[in-house]
Amino acid sequence: MSVTTLLPPPERPIERPVALSDPDHEEKRTKLLERFSDSSYKIPGINNGELTEQEKFWLSNECLLRYLRALKWDLKGAIQRLEDTLRWRREFGMYDITPETVEVEAVTGKEIIFGYDVKGRPALYLIPSRQNTSESDRQVQFTFWALERCIDLMEPNVENIALLINFADRAKNPSMTQSRKVLNILQSHYPERLGLALIINVPFLIAMFLNLIMPFVDPVTREKVKLNPKVVEQGIIDADQVMKEWGGIIDFEYKHEEYWPQLIQLTESRREKWLDRWRSLGAEVGISEWDYKEIGDESVAVPEAL
Repeated sequence: MSVTTLLPPPERPIERPVALSDPDHEEKRTKLLERFSDSSYKIPGINNGELTEQEKFWLSNECLLRYLRALKWDLKGAIQRLEDTLRWRREFGMYDITPETVEVEAVTGKEIIFGYDVKGRPALYLIPSRQNTSESDRQVQFTFWALERCIDLMEPNVENIALLINFADRAKNPSMTQSRKVLNILQSHYPERLGLALIINVPFLIAMFLNLIMPFVDPVTREKVKLNPKVVEQGIIDADQVMKEWGGIIDFEYKHEEYWPQLIQLTESRREKWLDRWRSLGAEVGISEWDYKEIGDESVAVPEAL
């Protein structure tokens, strides 16, 4: 029997991270928090720059730390990057993208959130051979809408995703312009969100394309890219968490009418629970994700096929 719906995260030990041990790092975190939690703060360069509830929620303690780490603890640089991202999220319309907006991009299963790696990172599959639309802003919206849904599925102490790209079956190669646009957004506005980028069935033309695009990838991200990995044998993903095409035991069949409603219901339910808890904690910038998440929040049952 094939599996057509989501998997629950694997059981694994989860320990709350310890406080920052470097006094300089803690001082910079505190200064960053003070800037964005100031009641008079406004996002520079835009009208109606007061932070919305969604923006305050997004500015968690872990978010501030991700930007500081990505900028190598350069406080000024972290402030600039965070404000760039706040502006970008508004301009991109991140909080206005609905499932209905992007569903046409999802019907063939060209981007699927399914399973978790051994570190509990949600796995986002990209299957370019299932491309069903022409290049457009909506395609880019769908990619980052899917990434945001991966974030909704992250358990405590998980902050990034495993990206799995399969170029089998005469996959259609995205244009250089589209690829650079997605890469720029990922690197600029999702620091430390990519844990791994695994790519299989890389034909000659795709390999040439990757060689062309790699110079635009920052060195840290480049180290996360693995070509033709044996994900089960190398201990990256357990066999019961990954599709057969990747060496796993899961015979996954994408049925949009079953998968899509479950994904929407699950991610919306988790996000609403987190928002409610966050509000009960004061609805302020800098609240830790550990304080509003709970292990096993609104998860899914193990499919009978397993």
